[in-house]
Amino acid sequence: MSTLDKSASQSHPRLAALALGAIGVVYGDIGTSPLYTLQTTLSHDGMRPTPASIFGVLSLIFWAQIIVVSLKYMVFIMRADNKGEGGIMALMALAQRCVREQPRLRWVLLTLGIFGAALFYGDGVITPAITTLGAVEGVKVAAPGMAHWVVPVTVVVLLLLFAMQRYGTARVGRIFGPVMVLWFVAIAVFGVRMIVRNPEVLWALDPWYGVRFFHTHGLQAFISLGGVVLALTGAEALYADMGHFGKRPIRLAWFGFVLPALVLNYFGQGAMLLEHPAAVDNPFFKIVPHALLYPMIGLATAAAVIASQAVISGAFSMTREAMSLGYSMRMPVVHTSREMSGQVFVPWVNSFLLVMVLLAVVGFRSSDSLSAAYGIAVTGTMAITTLLALVVARRQWHWNGVVVVLVGAVLLTIDLSFFGANLIKIDHGGWFPLVLGLGVFVLMTTWRRGRELVVRGIRQGGLALAPFIENISEHPPLRVPGTAVFLTANQASVPHSLLHNLKHNKVLHERNVLLTVEVLDTPMADATEHLRVESLGGEFYRLELRFGFAEDPNVPLSLSQCARAGLPFDMMDTTFFLSRETVVADKRRPGMALWRDKLFVFMARNALPATAFFQIPGNRLIELGAQVEI
Repeated sequence: MSTLDKSASQSHPRLAALALGAIGVVYGDIGTSPLYTLQTTLSHDGMRPTPASIFGVLSLIFWAQIIVVSLKYMVFIMRADNKGEGGIMALMALAQRCVREQPRLRWVLLTLGIFGAALFYGDGVITPAITTLGAVEGVKVAAPGMAHWVVPVTVVVLLLLFAMQRYGTARVGRIFGPVMVLWFVAIAVFGVRMIVRNPEVLWALDPWYGVRFFHTHGLQAFISLGGVVLALTGAEALYADMGHFGKRPIRLAWFGFVLPALVLNYFGQGAMLLEHPAAVDNPFFKIVPHALLYPMIGLATAAAVIASQAVISGAFSMTREAMSLGYSMRMPVVHTSREMSGQVFVPWVNSFLLVMVLLAVVGFRSSDSLSAAYGIAVTGTMAITTLLALVVARRQWHWNGVVVVLVGAVLLTIDLSFFGANLIKIDHGGWFPLVLGLGVFVLMTTWRRGRELVVRGIRQGGLALAPFIENISEHPPLRVPGTAVFLTANQASVPHSLLHNLKHNKVLHERNVLLTVEVLDTPMADATEHLRVESLGGEFYRLELRFGFAEDPNVPLSLSQCARAGLPFDMMDTTFFLSRETVVADKRRPGMALWRDKLFVFMARNALPATAFFQIPGNRLIELGAQVEI
């Protein structure tokens, strides 16, 4: 049980507050799915809103939410927490730790995890586009003559949304929960209103209607899964935000409030279609009384903004984790809250998402057209999450192999069925998240491999440390007062910056510290593993600082804590030395294709310097150049 879960169990008011926060942050995406799910599923590929198809689709939506969201994510996936943290990057690190002794399997899990993370950026692009379009499209129902304003209004809303990212969500976050509570109450009430008029729609709760739908509609029913899966969008957010709220509040909010509201709204839309099949062009807004249409459009737009905010914030957090784990180039990260270290703003990612979201809105122009693109990003990530969680179940929880196979067969059959149904729609927009995800995947793997080649090149040209220290003791150079800290990735060899300083300045400091910063595959480093100091003799010390992938690697702050380990620092008397590598692509060297070498060189030149990433003050820093060929 995580710390949040323990505290929640001790205090009912705190549990209620966390559940309210989860409703506002976690459930925005899945909570806005009724805007477009039934419309997309019942109006595509020759599908017609007949009673048989309405009952069948409603049954599939209900049982998909029960099996995928309630059982898979709430019960199974959320058990696979990495010291309380969730999300595909945290799960990948946890799964890799379970197979530490199997390099080939680690590589497979790494590849799956990175591709799943890359698809998440596709989700971060499509969610703001499809939810905001779906909300603003209510104008078509209220005033059909204003339909041509849908795209321009959507663009304006999105521009405002991304412009406010730099100010953080701390202030506006306080209203997220109440707004989403109002949203779920409203959609539930409108759903009940229609169910009372056509209560026979509740027969669709019987799973037999879903089975019979496949029997009677065949391939058309399989294709409809590409629309049904839209009811599950945002399920990954439940897991990704687990560390912010804890398992119990998220589960309480789902089973006690969100799931009932969603079911009532979906079945209310179904009841409307049984009575008025022509309403299939926008069943969500057509169950709303005409007098409340404009307030509901405003509420839907607010809910869409909140849903988009959750995904955008998730992209920022995942980028910071990817940078810490070495899968992304270093970028400036701005903290937007003094109380919550997890609330960050990454300007580069914000600009990238904005450009791609606007392209999606202008290119697809409707939530209906974007639905095929949405499904592939979601189902691809869901299938990868299942595979990683099965590894954890077998290796860490020690589940029986037969049980793992049976659970995996059921879950993967569902995931891959949804994924396959969306693959059919590649030429209708499904290519968009795949191309986007592939591009991000290439960037992440190129950076990871490029850094490995740079470190290998540095190590190959380094001098052994132990003989060097012995030689210094026998032939001591001039020593100057103070402490020199040399950042190095290889503790067994002499840092290039130290050699350059000794060669050109002909001096050594009185005390020399070889510092290595390591990022662990856990979100937070334990107090006992945060730092390790080793004396090498001759006033040389080896210092290792370890941070979790969800922490900020603040080197000066950590050095101030070294006194208890016998190595006190006076920052006014400490100088940091760092080798600034100039990377050169050389086609004669093995490693990567030349185009990937050049791509890495470009990223390395534009990456945030390591000193800024480690928060080392510029007035205490000396950088010495070094050229590395890859």
